[in-house]
Amino acid sequence: MINGLSDHLHPCQGLSDFFTLTERWGNVKGRKIVYVGDGNNTCHSLIQTAALLGAHITVCTPEGYEPNARVVSEAMLMARESGSDIKILNEPEKGVRGADAVYTDVWASMGQEDEIEERAALFEDYRVDEEMMALAKPDAFFMHCLPAHRGQEVTSPVIDGPNSIVYDIAENRLHVQKAVLVLLMGRE
Repeated sequence: MINGLSDHLHPCQGLSDFFTLTERWGNVKGRKIVYVGDGNNTCHSLIQTAALLGAHITVCTPEGYEPNARVVSEAMLMARESGSDIKILNEPEKGVRGADAVYTDVWASMGQEDEIEERAALFEDYRVDEEMMALAKPDAFFMHCLPAHRGQEVTSPVIDGPNSIVYDIAENRLHVQKAVLVLLMGRE
């Protein structure tokens, strides 16, 4: 069974995200990736993959929306071997400083539609806009698993800007998932 997406994890997305970063950088070890928004399934898979590969990950969420403590704890155990640094913060401006990549996701996932208005107010300061991206490195990538809500979690100038790699990630989902199938079928 392949978990393409669940309420808890989004592993195929995490693989595609890091595959795309590896295409760009050659190696993710020691790179700072910052996730801004809801500590959801995408966030969980980013934390796990970063911990396995030795990337540093900072997660910035509103209080009460942090990633699952067990996911973070397990990732911190993996991080001891890989050299990854995992931080959970509530201040996005502090977390984004010096980032090599900034990632966000929708503020309300499937099944949370009744929370959209409440979350919009809580996540207002977690919108990835030009000012937030300016805190990251000048060549920092913008990442999102799509579909995005322009004007909510990300502004149009950021997601449509030159540092956005969202369409590369989306394209790589196909190739990474084919590779997972080949691996599981025992083929080389």
